[in-house]
Amino acid sequence: MSQKNDSPQKVLLVGYNGANNTGSEARLLSIIKDVKSLLGPHTQITVPTLNEENLRRYLDEDEHLHIAPIPSIFFLAIDRLVAEHDLVLLVEGSCYMDTWTSALLWAFLWATNSAHRHNKPCVAYAVDAGELSSLNRWLVKREASKTDLIITRTKHAMERLQKIGVTAPITSTADCAFTFQEDPEDENFLGKLWPESMKGVVGLAVVDFSLWPVVIRPWGHEKDLYKWPYYFSRSNERKKAREKLIEGWTRTANHIIEKQGKNVALICMEELDQPLAMDIRDNMKNKDKCRVISSGEFNASQMTSMLCELDLLVTSRYHSAVLSLRAGVPQIAVGHDPRLTSFYQDLGLYQEYFICHDAPTLWEDLSGTVDLLLATPNLQKDHLESGLQEQLSLSQKNMVLLQEFLGIKGEGEMK
Repeated sequence: MSQKNDSPQKVLLVGYNGANNTGSEARLLSIIKDVKSLLGPHTQITVPTLNEENLRRYLDEDEHLHIAPIPSIFFLAIDRLVAEHDLVLLVEGSCYMDTWTSALLWAFLWATNSAHRHNKPCVAYAVDAGELSSLNRWLVKREASKTDLIITRTKHAMERLQKIGVTAPITSTADCAFTFQEDPEDENFLGKLWPESMKGVVGLAVVDFSLWPVVIRPWGHEKDLYKWPYYFSRSNERKKAREKLIEGWTRTANHIIEKQGKNVALICMEELDQPLAMDIRDNMKNKDKCRVISSGEFNASQMTSMLCELDLLVTSRYHSAVLSLRAGVPQIAVGHDPRLTSFYQDLGLYQEYFICHDAPTLWEDLSGTVDLLLATPNLQKDHLESGLQEQLSLSQKNMVLLQEFLGIKGEGEMK
């Protein structure tokens, strides 16, 4: 592996920072800890963001850790930041995919391009790869090949990049969130927050699939605006898909409460999930037995603690599956992108516990699987325990690989 700088003292972390997204928050905090462990506590770390206010909710800026607001049209700002730093880390998990929006992908590819032009080392740190348009496949092949090292969080992601034709050195590990450590004060957080949860809670981590992808346009309806010039997708077809989603999740929640006698937590791993969760709750018969739990209100430590207190998790969010695994919470995926698909394949749960979001018998299959796992909660135990050990071991290799790349002999000591 190439090594362009013998002593990086200023590190730039480029990712989806400040979106009130539990997974991104857990990843970012874990990566900051890794960087400080390797390079020392006085290393200058910069975190660029489109959402400064949100980022400050969970990231404390000090003389060594800096928050750098950047504009929506980010090219010049990212290029300037790259030029000012010694090492660039791409820290967004959903790095090489355009499922959500091409704009995010282009930001990460532009950071790589800038690092290459400024002769700065660039590492993609435990990232994923997924669906890409023809144009974006070409861009990823061209720009990602300029990365000095790509560490993917699954073998499937590594294989996707290799199939596209990316020529950079690629190795696979596991997600950084597996090494995330919650605050001990947040133990039993759900029980303290919601005493009724002691009777048992099933978590539904929902996603409004109809919002995506975010598109770039000079103007649009204010209600569709994410951050100019990025707008959520809207159409009559998407509106109908959202209504069906609300109907299906509402029926599932009612079934869990009425047949299984459990409470229901509608879990918003990203604040953008909250409007959907509120609409589901408003349509339920038993609203008093349901609570919306959102990353817009709670930090990653609190969210992780609550995920670990569930009797069962039904998830469309990758990181709710990851963060609940440490507690061996039985889980079912209602999947819509390669991240959950790959993760469930790695855990050996894909065949029986992964349901595609557009399956014709989705809600019937889901209710049956919910009943099965609540009746026999140890059914997945061996898969979850062995999966956790494997993923944790692989995740711990991220820092080892970065250490080798940088040529570090010991903590904070460079060759």
